[in-house]
Amino acid sequence: MGNEQVRELPATTTVPGGSAGGARVPATVRRLLLARTEGVWDLLTGRPVSLYATSVLRIGYGLLYLVFLLREFPHRCEIWGPDSPWTPALAAQLFDQTGWWSFLLLSDSRAYFELCYVLALLTSALFMLGWRTRATSVLFAAVVVSFHARAIFMTDGGDNLLLLMALYLVLTACGRRWSLDARRERFKAARTDGARTRSVVAEDLRAARRTLVTVVHNCGVLVIAAQVCFLYGSAGLYKVQGSFWDDGTALHYVLNLELFQPWPELSHAMDRYPLAMAVVGYLTVLTQVAFPFVLFGRLKYPVLAVLLGMHVAIAVVLGLPLFSGTMIVADAVFLPDRFYTFLPHLLRRSASRGNVPAPGQGTGLGSVPQQGGHPDGREEYRPVSRPASGHAGPPPSGPTVAQ
Repeated sequence: MGNEQVRELPATTTVPGGSAGGARVPATVRRLLLARTEGVWDLLTGRPVSLYATSVLRIGYGLLYLVFLLREFPHRCEIWGPDSPWTPALAAQLFDQTGWWSFLLLSDSRAYFELCYVLALLTSALFMLGWRTRATSVLFAAVVVSFHARAIFMTDGGDNLLLLMALYLVLTACGRRWSLDARRERFKAARTDGARTRSVVAEDLRAARRTLVTVVHNCGVLVIAAQVCFLYGSAGLYKVQGSFWDDGTALHYVLNLELFQPWPELSHAMDRYPLAMAVVGYLTVLTQVAFPFVLFGRLKYPVLAVLLGMHVAIAVVLGLPLFSGTMIVADAVFLPDRFYTFLPHLLRRSASRGNVPAPGQGTGLGSVPQQGGHPDGREEYRPVSRPASGHAGPPPSGPTVAQ
């Protein structure tokens, strides 16, 4: 009898509300999962995120590739054109193995190549300015893919990430801010002033299109952020496995490679401080490994500052400006939109502080502008200082404000 009572207790125990204790836990988990699912769905479909950040990526990568093409303009034929040692026949054989494609191989004419190069410059400039961004983003991605595939062994590898970002930016609405498209939309909204009416079907289609664009944009931003996190995390973990990074001598060997010595004197000067180089090496590994884990707190800002300094040093000391610029622009996706909206106010505040009147210009609180005659007939304004002792000074000559 006693054993039967013990077995019956869990079956008859209830919680307030009449539900069994065993059924309460699944219901709580179900409500929690439902709330999380709704939160993720609202994040994806509610509004486009990081519009300013994607605009910075558009401007940065468009400018970087434009500068890159202009810098290599004297050597364009040797890198991508008919005079390249990587001939179109070799590129075609590689394409058969890798599946790459390039519109530069559609013809071996020099005039066709020059036309393609000019169009690539124009496309990069229009993409940077944000003109018809939906179309120019696709053209920009085609340009980057074609030039990268045509001479995949001729560049320094710094454009690998730029290639991925060009493809990802096609998914984003990177022309919503700081672009010619945004300027045109503001003028259009000011002209129509909301007076145009649409049918119910048109409004539904417009809402569906807006939701689809928002979802695709937010997914593109998440893919970009995941790509950067994966890049930093894998780079840090690979460094941890290397013996040269464990003993702090990796930077010593890097600074003594002639291929990465645009300023040999600077490299040798930095190599004279082995302890500092070891500390910088360990700090580099630590920030790269920790980067994916600090994105949801304020600790990401000092980590981003350290990474910014690291990339600037790589650009200057090792002579890899394209790679460093690509990484610096990619890091901009982790800064919130409020940071970019605050920048114009900060710049205006700094400009207003810089326009401080010089001593003697204008009147202070303790002076009264005196209006007197001038020998040539012009009005003359001379400040009359208030005596510090509080006693009245000598009366001014000429009419005053009180008169």
